[in-house]
Amino acid sequence: MRLAEGIWSHLKRHLADIAAADLAHLTRVIKRKLKKIQYRPHLIDGCLPPAGLIMD
Repeated sequence: MRLAEGIWSHLKRHLADIAAADLAHLTRVIKRKLKKIQYRPHLIDGCLPPAGLIMD
């Protein structure tokens, strides 16, 4: 699994309950969720081993 797939998997779980009114609303929600992931490094670190990556 690639790193992006792990992050996308996490993001999809949170988007499952969203009923976006239009594409602009969906875009705002996705950007907001990605910003939250950016400030939670343990989520990104958790995606590294399945991708075959190691943080030094």
